[in-house]
Amino acid sequence: MDIPKILKKVLDKNRIPRLVLMILGTFLLGLNYNVFLKPNDLIVGGTTSLAIIFNDLFGWNDQVFIYVTAILLIIISFIFLGKDKTMKSIFGSILYPIMITLTAPLGEMLATKFVFEDMITTVAFTSILYGVAYGIVYKLEYTTGGSDIIMQIVCKYLHMPEGQASILTNIFIIIFGGIVFGIPKVVYGIIILYVSSVIVDKIVIGISESKMFIINTSKIDEIENVIINELKLGVTRIKAEGGYTSKKQDLLLCIVPNRDYYMFKEIILELDENAFFIINDCYDIEGGTTKRKEKGLNNLY
Repeated sequence: MDIPKILKKVLDKNRIPRLVLMILGTFLLGLNYNVFLKPNDLIVGGTTSLAIIFNDLFGWNDQVFIYVTAILLIIISFIFLGKDKTMKSIFGSILYPIMITLTAPLGEMLATKFVFEDMITTVAFTSILYGVAYGIVYKLEYTTGGSDIIMQIVCKYLHMPEGQASILTNIFIIIFGGIVFGIPKVVYGIIILYVSSVIVDKIVIGISESKMFIINTSKIDEIENVIINELKLGVTRIKAEGGYTSKKQDLLLCIVPNRDYYMFKEIILELDENAFFIINDCYDIEGGTTKRKEKGLNNLY
């Protein structure tokens, strides 16, 4: 199976809409930088935060710094990560600085409108906009270069998971910013990173609308019959074998809407008080032909 060919086909699919959304995502990032991050000296990691820090320390032009570091990091990426990985970062590495420049006049105008008495409101706006923008970018399988390149290099040579490498690089920059701008800026930066990462996850992965139940019960036939004929839900039998006892048995797998989670669980426990559950969030269901005949379990009582 030619996996690279399949990946290329996936990435080529809907290329124009993906490019449009990428432009929107980087536009929002540029706007966020000029409206919230730069005017308030908010440090959230990445080369844009370093630009804010060095602008304050040495008076360096922040936009020039961002362009220079973007080019340097692309060169470094070619050396340490190779051509294939670097090509995936070039578009975002160039587009993001351009959007910072293009949104600067609009950002300066809006910055005067978004001045709040308390910093928490500013942090909230920043977190939401930052999270939505990066959520769009990552969902499209793009990056904005910068600290993403540093993170990939740390992953490769220090053998770290991406999450740890990202936290390490961003926390280092945030602490550096705290030395320059004070401890409160460290706290604000961490809050923005945390809230925005939650928003990114929701945009990339989605919001869970269902729960996936894996049910181990001694009354499997009875419960399966109730799920199908009474609760009007689809169910799948899974062949399993106990790791300790080596006992072969069947498990039931069932997808239940969030609104029905509590009643479904209680109904199963009424049928078998010793039933054992594994319950996970279910973010997406694709394919299949089974449809619910009812709007919800509430129609049954």
